[in-house]
Formats: sequence, structure tokens, C-alpha cells
Amino acid sequence: MADLGFGPPQPALSGVVLFPNQHSVLEVRPLRALRPMLSTEDGFCALNLYQLALMATLSYCPFGQEPATQPQDEVRFPVDPSIGHLFAEKLSGYEQAWRVDAGQVQRFYPLYEEVAYSRRFEILPFDPQLYPQNSPKLAGEQEHPANLHFFDDEELGTDTQAFISHHDEIVLISVRGTASAADGLRDANAHQVPFAEGIGKAHEGFYQAYRAMRDFVLRYLDQFYSGQRIVICGHSLGGAIALLLAEGLRRVKDADYNVLLYTYGAPRAADAEFIRGAADLVHHRIVNHNDPVPSVPAPWMNTTAKLWVSGAVTLFSAPAPGGLLFAAGLVRVGGNPYWHHGEQQHFMPILLPDGTHSSVLWKPGCESLEEAGCNRALYLSGDMPERDNLLKQLFQASQHFMVSSYVPAAWATLRRWQQTLDNRGALVTSREYALIDDALGTMGRQLQDKQLELHRRRPANGRSHEHYDGLAAEIDRLQISRQRLESLRWRRLQARDVYGSHAQGANLPASLKRWFSHRENRELSQVASIPPALHDEHGKGQPLDLDSIV
Repeated sequence: MADLGFGPPQPALSGVVLFPNQHSVLEVRPLRALRPMLSTEDGFCALNLYQLALMATLSYCPFGQEPATQPQDEVRFPVDPSIGHLFAEKLSGYEQAWRVDAGQVQRFYPLYEEVAYSRRFEILPFDPQLYPQNSPKLAGEQEHPANLHFFDDEELGTDTQAFISHHDEIVLISVRGTASAADGLRDANAHQVPFAEGIGKAHEGFYQAYRAMRDFVLRYLDQFYSGQRIVICGHSLGGAIALLLAEGLRRVKDADYNVLLYTYGAPRAADAEFIRGAADLVHHRIVNHNDPVPSVPAPWMNTTAKLWVSGAVTLFSAPAPGGLLFAAGLVRVGGNPYWHHGEQQHFMPILLPDGTHSSVLWKPGCESLEEAGCNRALYLSGDMPERDNLLKQLFQASQHFMVSSYVPAAWATLRRWQQTLDNRGALVTSREYALIDDALGTMGRQLQDKQLELHRRRPANGRSHEHYDGLAAEIDRLQISRQRLESLRWRRLQARDVYGSHAQGANLPASLKRWFSHRENRELSQVASIPPALHDEHGKGQPLDLDSIV
């Protein structure tokens, strides 16, 4: 046909030729789809670190459905990136996607596995002729994809946003972080209220947001839960809400929900009693080195937004500071202190010999590294921060962003661990060990100097004695951290450390081949370096900054 001028050149054609009066065999291939690979195991793995960082970032996108409400004949998902477009268009159509943020320039591909279409992350089909629950005549009771999978509480006051989807092994829930003035006001409400679903008390603003979406999640689980692992993720404010949601689901009577939680840059969400009661919840808490948000609310805070310093509310429209904004400085009166929940995984930035930036992910076990980010934004004089310094530093919290900070660091960790596994090497090189150990040694000396200074002051109110004991405990923890660092020099990775439950999976080789087909994922160096941020991206990786550890 092409030779006669009636069709395109032969290389552009594909299919099966049928000849008249002859038998032909047709192979019918079932519909296939792609889905992001997620480990269902309790143990931390680099795969989930990276994949859930992307899913947490995706939660900032709109659902993208048109029409958004009260559809008549059909729904579409033209907005790219959007939650609906990724799951209902790209992945259901066997097309790889790399954008999870509207301003994203650097390409970050999830690791996808090929599955039968029926085993994809499901988005509710919409066909009023086939499914009576899709009928427009139901008005507010009409079921359609956005109504089922997307929670947006903007009209009701909390402005909480989240999405949920599932397949035969996993129910995925991702909660959005700070993105609006309403989010900032909720962040600021650090008053403690009882956690009615369990024990202890929670940050009131976060608790209100959790309560707003609780019924939405339970309604979804009532329809689609069949024993899957419930995987929840969230960044910043979203991580705090995700923690309360995860513990709330774990305590639903007679449900036996099996919850796995990953959070990124999350502030403290509850008091010490809550944290002790939630000890059985599996929570991997990711903190980037100089991110100030995980350091608040400080254990001594218990304030409400209405008691704020006049004028601070004008800052609430800035998404980056998030939980920092309620650090205006009124001390908690009574009650238990705020505590962090979960096992901390800390990104420690390093500068490679070629001048590029990377990071080492490890579990330091001390608070000094985490508090370093807060100290950059809050110069504590007694109990009160200097407000000028606070305002100056609030907008320098670049290490709190996902696309330019957490996601690249998670990608670099996955590549580092892949290379370490292939080379049978250790998690840190000798040079990296020396850099970090020297920083920890400097930090220890600074803490000892501060301890000596407090000992000399000895005020009559005894407050210095309390701080002195706290510093002594932190110095001990710092020594334990140095011992943990030492162990990384000799630790050898197993495949499960990298890929979790997919370590021996039949789909892993094909999925890795697909992932490495993209040039961004084939970069090799002494250790995996973080992709350089482009000129129009917010924030860049930072080398080890001893001045930030004061």
C-alpha cells in the first residue's frame, strides 16, 4: 500500500496481516497498566523513601477532573500534572509519567511495574449507563472519581487536601502539606486537645484537619479494603495530619488495619503520652538536614493563634515555613511536652570532590541535628526568640521544599544504595565518614561549652539547671550517634534494604530496566549525587554547614 502511495511507509505500520481464504492466528493481549512499586514490609527501604516522596508531592496537585462536580455524560482529566491525570490517564494507558509538581523541571520517574489493568491503582470508572451510582439524578449523592478519591475541605474551613487509591495489595493515602493561608492558621494553633480516638493529646490545628478527613477515609475503606497494607504519606503539615490519621485508623475497633507511615519534614503533632500510646505504629520519619519545620512545635509550646504577636499573621500565605510560624514565642503552661513519633531518618548533606552535592541518609538518634534547622530560624534568648531573626530566616527554609530538596535527596539515596548493593560496598566512604564525624565532634564541643556557660550562670529560678541536664543528656546521645555512624562504615546492604518486599519479585528486573532506560537514572559517580537545581527552582542542596549547628 505504501508503494502505491496509499499509506505511510512500512516501518510506521504495526499489526497482523490477514490473507483471504487462509487460516490466521490472532494473539489477543490483555489490557496492561503501570503502577508505582511500593514495599508492603515494615522495614525502611530506599524504594519507599523515593516513591512516597513523589506521592507526597503529588498531593499538592489538583485532582484535575473536568467537570469537577456533577458530571453528566463523561469525565476527563486533561490537567497535567494532576492526581487524576496520573492514575486515570497516564498509568492506565501504560504511559510513564515523571511530573508530580506543576513547577517541576527536573524529571523524576517513579519505578513502575507492569500489571494487569485490573491490578492498577484504581480510579473509579464513570459511566451513568452502566453504573447507577454515577447517575446525575442523584445530585449530591452522585458518585464520581473526584468525590471518591479526592478530599478537599476548602469550603468547610480546614482546607485539608488528600487523595486515596488502591490496588489488590495496597491502599495509598497521601496528605497535602501547607499550601494556603488557612493551612498556616491551622499550623499556628498549637494548643493541645485530647486525642479522642486513643490516648494523649494532639496539636489542635492538626487534629481538626484529621477529623475533617476521617470519615472520607473510612468510607473509602468500607468499600474497598480487603486486607491490603494501608500506606500513608505526607509532607510538612501533611505529615503531621498523616500521623494522627494513621494512629486513628490503627485504633478503629474490629478493623485490624495494617498501617505503614512515611512522613517528610513533619512538625511535632502530639504530646508524650500520645507518642507512647502509638509506639506500635510503624512510622519512618524523614528529616532533611537544615529543614526547620521538624523542630516545631517546640516541646515547651502550647499556644493558640489568637495569642500571637501582632502582624505575624501576614506571613501565613508563605507555604515554606509551614509549622514554623507558630514559633512566635509563648511557653506552654502545664500538660505534657510535644514529642516526635517514629524512627528518624536524617539526610546529612556532603560536598563531593567534584563540587556536586549529595547526602548521606542515616539514623543519628540525637536531637541536635534536627534542632539545628530551628536554630537557624530561632535565636533563643532565654525562652523568647528574637523576632527579627525569625522573620529573616523563615524565607530561607529551602531545605523544606519537596521537588528541590526531599525528592532529589531521596533519589540520590536510592541510587547510592543501588550502587552500594551492586558493588558490595559500605553505606559511607571513608571521606564521608570523616566529614560527618568531624561535624559531630564540633557539635559536641559546642554543647559542652554551652553546658559550662549555663553552669556558671546558675540563676535562682532553677531554669538553668533544667537546661544543663538536657544538654548533658544530649551530649550522651551525640556520642551514641557517632557510634552509629561508625557502624555505617562496615554495614553491607541487602536487597530488601533497597527494594523491600520487591527484592525477590518477578517484576523487579523488568521494572529496573524500564527505570534505567531514562538517562537521568543512569548517572554514576563516586556516590550518587543530587541532580543540580535549575535557575528557576526553589532552593539548592547545601554542603555540610557547621555554622548551622550551634
